[in-house]
Amino acid sequence: MTADISTVAVGYDGSADSETAVHWAAVLSASLDARLRIVHAVGLLEESGFSKVVAPSPDRALQMARDAGLEAKRVEWLALQGAPADVLLRATMPPDAADVLVVGTRGMAAHSGVILGSTSLAVAERAPVPVVIVPVSQ
Repeated sequence: MTADISTVAVGYDGSADSETAVHWAAVLSASLDARLRIVHAVGLLEESGFSKVVAPSPDRALQMARDAGLEAKRVEWLALQGAPADVLLRATMPPDAADVLVVGTRGMAAHSGVILGSTSLAVAERAPVPVVIVPVSQ
């Protein structure tokens, strides 16, 4: 039995790991003729301008998806306020729930030597849909 996958959600924070995840999710989406929803969590500090982290460019993520073979009309950028794990989990909830969630192993706040970041672990533990954790690019 093959699961119907019409929407793939992927977390994107501008880190190299999240770019690898976007590429992987875009290739998967293209192969399944599915929509790709690129999800970015906007934190309170980022929104207020107090964060040292520069918000990632949606244009870069959208271009990566198109470069992987997805038509522009099948790619969506979604920026939501909240903690990264909570925002990604919201992308798996109705009414417009993703069927699979893709994340990188670690994001912008990664600590060296850590194999999986807290966001990856949290979504893997709590997501109601399959989660793909894309390994660190070598």
